[in-house]
Amino acid sequence: MPIMSRIARGGAALSLAALLAACAVLGNDFASSGEPGLPPLADGPIPPAFTAFVESQWPAAEARGVSRATFNTAFRGVGPDEDVLVKATIQPEFSRAIWDYLDDMAAESRIATGRDMLSRYRSLLDRIEATYGVNREVVVAIWGMESTYGAILRDPTKARNVVRALATLGWRGGSRAAYGRQQLNAVLRILEHHDIDARHMIGSWAGAMGQTQFIPTTYLGYAVDFDGDGRRDIWTSVPDALASTANYLRKSGWQPGATWGYEVILPPGFDASLEGRTASLADWTARGLTRAAGGAFPRPGDQGTLLLPAGPGGPAFLTLRNFQAIKRYNNATAYALGVGHLADRLAGGGPFVTPWPRGYTPLDEAGRTELQARLRAIGFPLQKIDGKVGAETVAAIRAYEAQRGLAVTGNASLELLTLLRNG
Repeated sequence: MPIMSRIARGGAALSLAALLAACAVLGNDFASSGEPGLPPLADGPIPPAFTAFVESQWPAAEARGVSRATFNTAFRGVGPDEDVLVKATIQPEFSRAIWDYLDDMAAESRIATGRDMLSRYRSLLDRIEATYGVNREVVVAIWGMESTYGAILRDPTKARNVVRALATLGWRGGSRAAYGRQQLNAVLRILEHHDIDARHMIGSWAGAMGQTQFIPTTYLGYAVDFDGDGRRDIWTSVPDALASTANYLRKSGWQPGATWGYEVILPPGFDASLEGRTASLADWTARGLTRAAGGAFPRPGDQGTLLLPAGPGGPAFLTLRNFQAIKRYNNATAYALGVGHLADRLAGGGPFVTPWPRGYTPLDEAGRTELQARLRAIGFPLQKIDGKVGAETVAAIRAYEAQRGLAVTGNASLELLTLLRNG
């Protein structure tokens, strides 16, 4: 009897360790078999240490109501993905210059396709907007940024099997290992509910799933069955994917009828240390800030937080409560700014009015971490050395620049790091 027939006849009673050991004998032929176009489940024989890790996840899955049959089926033929571990060290929102990131997110092709989707799904978006109060351009912008309107799920260079990706992170993901295990447990609960099968659970290297890239725990909490077929299918159902996104934003604090924020023009001599300050739009107007697009703020009582993502020499923004709702989706300022700007472009708005200060060399994560460490070593009070440039790091950079008699920009640049290295 062929080995796979013996495995199948064993059913749920067969331990996963025995199942994966049998699959490892078959190697890549078994792991790569199945429906054309789906991401591979393994690249060769499955390491025993990986099999042991997967089996160690069974008690937690069982405690959450996952059956042994679901557990075994989920991991059948699954091996580690080394490329996932490489990608885990990089996040584009934190490793690219913000202007390059936003150029990509609001590329003309993405805008044109997004406008086509607004037209194609007009009636669906009418219903989503009426149900959740989130304006359609923001929902479509997230769809466009997360998966290029679903195209990434069909791209073999980017699509991953979610079970494989998360098992890899949980096994050997370093600082991401706990995240990988947590999300893997959530995946098994989704599979137990039969919203999708494990083979078709497609997403990113970090386990974000479907057309609008929900991480599994977010899916469990916020995904909806908007097309009424009994399944929350964010992979192949556009209604479910877009409505789930709108539901998540609304429950994250989205204010219907309000926008995410505004590009503004700073008056001459403006005190850039006010970045991060929150005040009413009327108060900011009294300080001399004006809308870059012209005209008055339509809701002057709204609270706006000043954002200078490239320092006072670049575009300036007043971000509103809805900006924070977008950051619940992805907690990166560049991401939320990208969603807001793409949504504005889809609605007919133009490019940023103030140009980006492209004349310096931005640092990667390792460079930013070194910059923070060197600033703290010479007395600047940085609490976190994490390679992410937040308000505290910007303040330290500005203070150092002022101390050295340099132009005060707040930019985490290679030029600044070179000065710090040379003392």
